[in-house]
Amino acid sequence: MTMKEKIQQLKVQFDQEISKILDPTALAGLEIKYLGRKAGQLTKILRSLKDIPEKERREIGQLANSVKQEIESKLKAVRKSISGRARNEEWLDVTLPGEPMPEGHLHLVTQAIGEIVEIFEAIGFSRRRYPEVEWDYYAFESLNMPPEHPARDEWETFFIDSKPVGPKGQRVLTPHTSSGQVREMERKKPPIRMMNISKCYRRQIDVSHLPMFHQFEGLLIDKNVTIAHLKGTLDYFVKQFFGPARKARIRPSHFQFTEPSFEVDVSCGLCNGRGCKMCKGGWLELGGAGMVHPNVLKAGKVDPKKYSGLAFGWGVERSYLMKAGLSIPDIRLLYGNDLRFLNQF
Repeated sequence: MTMKEKIQQLKVQFDQEISKILDPTALAGLEIKYLGRKAGQLTKILRSLKDIPEKERREIGQLANSVKQEIESKLKAVRKSISGRARNEEWLDVTLPGEPMPEGHLHLVTQAIGEIVEIFEAIGFSRRRYPEVEWDYYAFESLNMPPEHPARDEWETFFIDSKPVGPKGQRVLTPHTSSGQVREMERKKPPIRMMNISKCYRRQIDVSHLPMFHQFEGLLIDKNVTIAHLKGTLDYFVKQFFGPARKARIRPSHFQFTEPSFEVDVSCGLCNGRGCKMCKGGWLELGGAGMVHPNVLKAGKVDPKKYSGLAFGWGVERSYLMKAGLSIPDIRLLYGNDLRFLNQF
């Protein structure tokens, strides 16, 4: 029997055997019998091609490879057929409840923003959005900051342009939401009750700072606005956001765009103001606040002799960390994308 006849006979024999295969174990055995690396019948033929006269080697090699491809194709088809029958024969109780789909939830920073918006909308504040890429004029100059102010240093702020590119100066990644104050005054004349929650950018990162963070800005401009209104607004927010037992206090400070200016503290939720390792005195810093500087009102074309205003702002992330019972040691965890952490909220 010639080598060509042996290959053709092997193909006929394989077709007869595979037609009787009904389970994956028998199929695996058949594959080893014909294509096994060591003792496969077709494998042996392919290895013996080197002993065939060169005239016949090409024709026999092509025939052997063609039969091998056909065997592999039929093995694959039968394997798929057996797998499909097995799935169809599995026991199924259609009355059983389905497996619940995994459910996500809003990021805790998004939750905090939603809560802040709801609290201030209840007392008449409307949310506004202003550019994240801002002009130097709105970020600094209109807020009463002179050219030599430290905040305008390249080590503090992300500058997009190295030199002024228009009448309003250079472009920057907005370092604070206060840049929306004069924009709001240009958009609408008093009375104004505006809150601006947006991303801010500063060149700093540690356990309590991020190069990108969210800040909340509140602005109220009307006739006869006083520090009493500021203190009352802050007390209202603290009790609504942190709980009715929490208190707020203001301390003298300095900001270029408010006069007088204050730092705002909230009583510690871990020790209820008695003093602990977290607060070291019963109070935690919340952010800045003050009465809108007359120069800022003038920049917004508002008469400071007729109107006065209050403003306050703080980081959304830092405010959320001050909620009682969270004990989050590093603000960077909020943006770490670790589901073991985020699923807790």
